[in-house]
Amino acid sequence: MVSFSFLFALRLEYRTLVDELEMPPSKEAPLRIAVIGAGIGGLAFTAMVSREPGAQVRVFEQAKAFARVGAGIQQSPNSVKVLRGIGLEGTLRQKAFRPDASLNRQFDTGETTWERRLGAEVEALYGAPHLYMHRGDLHAALLDSVPDGCIALGHKLEGLEVGASGVKLRFDNGVEAIADVVIGADGVHSVVREKLFGPEAPRFTGRVAYRTTFSAERLDEPLLDGSCKWWGPDRHIVIYYVNPRRDEVYFVTSTPEPDFTQESWSQEGDLETLKVAYAEFHPAVKAVLEACPRVHKWALFDRDPMARWHEGPIALLGDACHPMTPYMAQGAAQAIEDAAVLSRCLLKVDRAGVSDALLAYERTRLPRTSRIQRISRLNDMAAIKAEIAAVYGYDAWTAPLVKIGS
Repeated sequence: MVSFSFLFALRLEYRTLVDELEMPPSKEAPLRIAVIGAGIGGLAFTAMVSREPGAQVRVFEQAKAFARVGAGIQQSPNSVKVLRGIGLEGTLRQKAFRPDASLNRQFDTGETTWERRLGAEVEALYGAPHLYMHRGDLHAALLDSVPDGCIALGHKLEGLEVGASGVKLRFDNGVEAIADVVIGADGVHSVVREKLFGPEAPRFTGRVAYRTTFSAERLDEPLLDGSCKWWGPDRHIVIYYVNPRRDEVYFVTSTPEPDFTQESWSQEGDLETLKVAYAEFHPAVKAVLEACPRVHKWALFDRDPMARWHEGPIALLGDACHPMTPYMAQGAAQAIEDAAVLSRCLLKVDRAGVSDALLAYERTRLPRTSRIQRISRLNDMAAIKAEIAAVYGYDAWTAPLVKIGS
């Protein structure tokens, strides 16, 4: 049964948003910014723009609560440099595992085919560390960086309408809001993208990712390597620690399963099916799979680079405009870079300049993300190796912005 207090709170929120709708802002009022989606990219952008005096930012998230799903995430130097700018580097260093190297091994013999040096060498070369951590820890750090009360949970976007007084947003719970800028950070199945450019299903790659985190105490022996990618003929598995204590293990696979298309963070996978798929792999891999208590499974989707990311006062960010296969570990990093460049483009912009600011963001970011999308799709060791300097050396806070107009 729905409680009276919940209904009252929802009604109060609805009344507040309608009042905002009926009160056009003065010319001097700050931009009203609505962010659709409270994932990594949406929160990063919110944390950045909310630091500006008088910022008015609201985040609308369709989930009713946040969950710490068992997923690891890599934060490469290009991403850490962005998060440093909002004061999160110290938290990341405390929560994350920084390996000295990440090994690439032959699936059956264990032969090392590439030792990718990380640790102090990468930090000295690119100005920031390469970190491995739990996605939930990164999300929590970003969540702590946004102002209290700016996130509305349980709001699934249903409609967008651009008018003279702003963009009217309509949600499935009956709430309406209005904004001068709308940022669609709502993932690979973005509602905002569909409203702007029409329906377009992402392409299923024919592959699935099995992934999970679990206690390292379940292993009979420590991991052979703190971070390793095991390459098979048509599949691979990445295994690493997600904190400096090395007491939690993460793995993720890329496994051919052309008949499975469900895209979900929480879908349960079958452990026996997974073990059979990697039965020919090295004993060190099979030991990890034997120790695993449960696993999640989700389909890997891809999309060709888009020609446009924005229309008027509405723009896309992260997976909503450039979903990537995970083979370069750049999906979240590129969303975080987007957030920094977008916040720079919107700095001190008035309502008349919003569309040009979003066009500058699009033209600044699109070439880089399109290239990374294409190379990640290849899952080719030589191609990835050749891109490392360009990917890690980028600084979204200082990268030149494309100028629009005079």
